[in-house]
Amino acid sequence: MSLASTAAVHAAPAVRPAPGGAPGRRLQALPAATPRRRPRVGYAIVAFAGAVAIAVAQMSLSVLTTQSSYELASLNQERRTATLQAQELRDEVAGLSSPQYLAANASALGMVIDGAPSFLRLSDGRIIGDGAAAGSASTVDAAKRGAVANALLDRRPLTTDPEATIAGKKEEAKESASAEEKPAAELPPPLTEGLPSPTTR
Repeated sequence: MSLASTAAVHAAPAVRPAPGGAPGRRLQALPAATPRRRPRVGYAIVAFAGAVAIAVAQMSLSVLTTQSSYELASLNQERRTATLQAQELRDEVAGLSSPQYLAANASALGMVIDGAPSFLRLSDGRIIGDGAAAGSASTVDAAKRGAVANALLDRRPLTTDPEATIAGKKEEAKESASAEEKPAAELPPPLTEGLPSPTTR
């Protein structure tokens, strides 16, 4: 290497950054750190109040749900009671509109049932049947014997005679019930020695 080339290397100027390039690094001191502020008490109070409000709302909804279930059970019980009362009234109406009850009321009024009824034909005015007046006694006893017992009307007073029932007068019904009571049948003696056997000869 020649002396001229080494002198040229030492004499070369230092590399400079391009005029449009990024500036070099600069060190800078930071300001002193500010101490942390304590959390504000207001935020804590708001959060606590919100949690309490949610708990109260949940409890009130639970109480309202329980109360409504009790009201629903009460209304169901009232509906069942009303259904039973309606059924009892339907049974009573069915009993009061039965032919047996109507015949008993007619008998209490003095009406009689004739064995051979007569009919009047309106087209020509002719009487069909016997045409004789009915007797004083009814051929069918609607209130007493010969009638099927009606449990719906046993103790129901007649409309025409409040002192009588379909079974007759209340006093007569009591007397007939006491007369019909039979003494208890005697029981056979207890078996102590096995089954009895007939004596044969």
